Amino acid sequence: MKFLFYISKKYSIPIIEPLVEYLQKTNHFYAFYVSEKVQKNIPENWREKDIYTSVDQAIKYDPDFILAPGNFVDFRIPGIKVQLFHGLGVEKASHYKIRHFFDVYCTSGPFVTERFLQLKKKYKYFHIIETGWPKVDHILRFSTRELKKRSSIPNNKKVILFAPTHSKKMESATELMPVIPKIIHKNEFWLIKFHELMNKELVSDFKNRLGDNAKFLDDYDITPYLHIADVLISDTSSVIYEFMLLDKPVITYKTQSRFEKGLNIPDPTILRDALDWSLQNPGAHSKKRKAQLKEINPYLDGRISENLIRKLIERKQELATVKKPLNIFRKLQILHHERFKKGYLR
Repeated sequence: MKFLFYISKKYSIPIIEPLVEYLQKTNHFYAFYVSEKVQKNIPENWREKDIYTSVDQAIKYDPDFILAPGNFVDFRIPGIKVQLFHGLGVEKASHYKIRHFFDVYCTSGPFVTERFLQLKKKYKYFHIIETGWPKVDHILRFSTRELKKRSSIPNNKKVILFAPTHSKKMESATELMPVIPKIIHKNEFWLIKFHELMNKELVSDFKNRLGDNAKFLDDYDITPYLHIADVLISDTSSVIYEFMLLDKPVITYKTQSRFEKGLNIPDPTILRDALDWSLQNPGAHSKKRKAQLKEINPYLDGRISENLIRKLIERKQELATVKKPLNIFRKLQILHHERFKKGYLR
């Protein structure tokens, strides 16, 4: 079998990594079709394989499956098109938007599967396979040996990770920005991780307010910092579910759904109190966290990637019969980007 990884964003690299690791152990073939940004950050051990930057190269490769951890895939490339998702953003409407590019959706757990089954009743044509989200394997198998030292994080301090969403309707950074610099204790080290689409003025303003006990993270992979952090502060970001895999306390600010995923606060002035309580009671909401994960992503054995590939191969004949709608408008969008924006992936 031939697999093509279709990667447009840097943060998709750790989603794909466990799938690549599994395929390296098999007799299957695989290659990468990547954007310019991704090409600059490709892991060294991936460079042994073909890395395509033009659609003509990808078409010539003629894959059996195209694995895409994003919302779009070029319709001209042959093969069964597989949606892997770019996050566990199960509360966002965009997570369930059908753009008519994919033959099959690999869902993370029962909650998401049920939503897609309802969508299938409406659209009829696509398939759904519940596999778990591949990045979960990456997070759970990540090496934590001397991690603080490798990441230049003080070993004797509590670590607080602030990772808000960039979505204007859900983001917490604007309201928490005036408060956070005032509540940082000397025995703490704060990590600030903004999405690459976050408002640039907001990011700059935040940086100017923080002192030496904080570090802005530019890494495309947040995984090492999930392991390092003692507490996560967020809002309705999908990173919450990634952090919950490690069974550590979460503080959410004005989260918009699934309120039991963390200690939810409605006011910035009580953030310090919530943080103190969470640091003192790290296991308090463990049962609730595990209950949430059973619905969102219950597959925690480190074999999601293996099972995903196996299930796709087992159902290849069935998946190849999918007949998608013409989808003319979105196809024209892809052609427009290629012609006027130097390639759709960019």
